[in-house]
Amino acid sequence: MAHPTQLGFQDAASPVMEELLHFHDHALMIVFLISTLVLYIIIAMVSTKLTNKYILDSQEIEIVWTILPAVILVLIALPSLRILYLMDEINDPHLTIKAMGHQWYWSYEYTDYEDLGFDSYMIPTQDLTAGQFRLLETDHRMVVPMESPIRVLVSAEDVLHSWAVPSLGVKMDAVPGRLNQAAFIASRPGVFYGQCSEICGANHSFMPIVVEAVPLEHFENWSSLMLEDA
Repeated sequence: MAHPTQLGFQDAASPVMEELLHFHDHALMIVFLISTLVLYIIIAMVSTKLTNKYILDSQEIEIVWTILPAVILVLIALPSLRILYLMDEINDPHLTIKAMGHQWYWSYEYTDYEDLGFDSYMIPTQDLTAGQFRLLETDHRMVVPMESPIRVLVSAEDVLHSWAVPSLGVKMDAVPGRLNQAAFIASRPGVFYGQCSEICGANHSFMPIVVEAVPLEHFENWSSLMLEDA
């Protein structure tokens, strides 16, 4: 959950998001070092009256500032490609959930169960109870078991939407007529918030996503109650 004055990412709640945070810190440190070096060179050139003829025309320094950026780009590209492949990896999911985007709410269908599905609408501000978040709470949460591979099939019924939960490291476009898939593992119990990340119309900012990760035993009890109600 993001908080006021927060500058960085939300706390990671999945292994992929942890990798993304590490890569962000790795790339940011490289950018910081390059920026510091360039700033130092600019200040040194502006403030000094001396001229070094070996810097003005030097084959060695030409080689260095050609090879060094190439090495830095490789150091950034390799971890990036590794994470891209990790994000696409889906190994034997324990649960598959179909998320359909509508104007303007989400509907979820647990495809491993015969008849388990529901619509998820935002709770209006006037109906919120103490401790609930405005524009983020829904009347039905997407409940998943923690420490289990979850596959989410994402599509839309009308216009472009995007199913995104930052703390889980998931963001997948919902395209009408197309079925996209994303995967995540909730590494700890908790309630994780997201929103539609595609401008989908007038009420685009009023279709939040709430994922609740619970122990497997609690998930089984929840699914049994939902099936009985259905």
